[in-house]
Amino acid sequence: MTQRAAVILAAGKGTRMKSEQPKVLHTIAGKAMVHFPIEAANRLGIERTVLVVGHGAEAVRQETGDCGIAYAVQAEQLGTGHALLCAREALMEFDGALILLAGDVPLIQTDTLEDLVRQHEQAQAAVTVLTMELDNPFGYGRIVREDGAVVRIVEQKDATPSEQALNEVNTGIYCFDARFVFESLGKLGTDNAQGEYYLTDVLEMAVKEGRIVEAALLNCPEEAMGINDRAQLADAAERIRRRLNREHMLAGVTLIDPAQTYIDAGVEIGPDSLIHPGVHLKGKTRIGAGCEIEPGVVVQDCLVADRCHLKAGSVLENSEIGAESAVGPMAHLRPGTQLLGENKIGNFVETKKAVIGKGSKASHLTYLGDCELGQRVNVGCGTITCNYDGVNKFRTEIGDDVFVGSDVQLVAPVKVGRGALIAAGATITKDVPEDALAIARAPQKVLEGWAAKRRAEQKK
Repeated sequence: MTQRAAVILAAGKGTRMKSEQPKVLHTIAGKAMVHFPIEAANRLGIERTVLVVGHGAEAVRQETGDCGIAYAVQAEQLGTGHALLCAREALMEFDGALILLAGDVPLIQTDTLEDLVRQHEQAQAAVTVLTMELDNPFGYGRIVREDGAVVRIVEQKDATPSEQALNEVNTGIYCFDARFVFESLGKLGTDNAQGEYYLTDVLEMAVKEGRIVEAALLNCPEEAMGINDRAQLADAAERIRRRLNREHMLAGVTLIDPAQTYIDAGVEIGPDSLIHPGVHLKGKTRIGAGCEIEPGVVVQDCLVADRCHLKAGSVLENSEIGAESAVGPMAHLRPGTQLLGENKIGNFVETKKAVIGKGSKASHLTYLGDCELGQRVNVGCGTITCNYDGVNKFRTEIGDDVFVGSDVQLVAPVKVGRGALIAAGATITKDVPEDALAIARAPQKVLEGWAAKRRAEQKK
């Protein structure tokens, strides 16, 4: 196998997106779209990848800075030929197969690129273009053949009526002999309808020089779909979700309604898990085996162990959920929450930076923030860890086997010892020893007949 490199064009503004953000940074399945061609190229065994940036270059660099790629800058948008030429310096010493991709074509598959490069290498071609056949080819460059061989590509605006009738078109994805293409790019002119440096002219140069030119036909045209506006972005996102959801189902995950299940690229789900409609699994989330996730649940960057049950309407962020835990319905686990296993976090419970020991539970209407609970702790309804004094945050520590009654306020910093019982309605401002009963509330006062007397006065 010859050496391989890739150039990905990502310099355009994308005016039809009507956005201040560079087009290639708009997200699909939780990723900026530019990552999809980068990852497809990486799986080819690419020696070097160069991303050509222009509009919003710094933002694109920041987004892709961990991808191990090089950058080239296209300061002026003078056409695809000029864009590739900008990468010449970054590939000055490279001699091999050069794959050209677009940062706004996220659906391209590695298998397609592998077939393209294999055909190019076996034919020892100077240029191999990936083509496709469309019923409505308007807007695409047409592939012109003579005696079956590709002789040139003509852009829509430059095509004659007979050429416009052709339905084999250029996808914009190529494989080049690197030395040939960079030598040829220096000879390009702008004598065309758009006054640009057309990359397609390189193919015609190869034909005139008697070099081998190949065309690889793409069987699935959706792979070459470019993103130019928000409608196409949504269309591409739906197609990628369909692919991802199919992969999960084939791996043993049940999706009740795949069309209404939103799983980001990179999310992992164990076998025998059941995902209901309306679920959003985002970022670096990992779901264990045998879990059930009910409608409307949103999970962002969480680790969920085996046999957990996330109930309807719950939101989980940057949290760790131990095995055999139940969360919700309508619970909110904020960043820093750790459930150590066999926990119950019930309806309308909110947690934040809370470490909750094995077997502990808070069944409803509770806030647990900046706290640590031991094992088998029962937190009653309406409990609040009062962690903020308006300036600083403080922690609450609760030992094993503590019972916290309903409507309790734990005013941090405070510690409750193992086996203690906190009476309902208590406001705890001091540490509670092990096995103690803590009662901190005003004594009840009863005034006999007071209500009847008040009603009588109101009637007067």
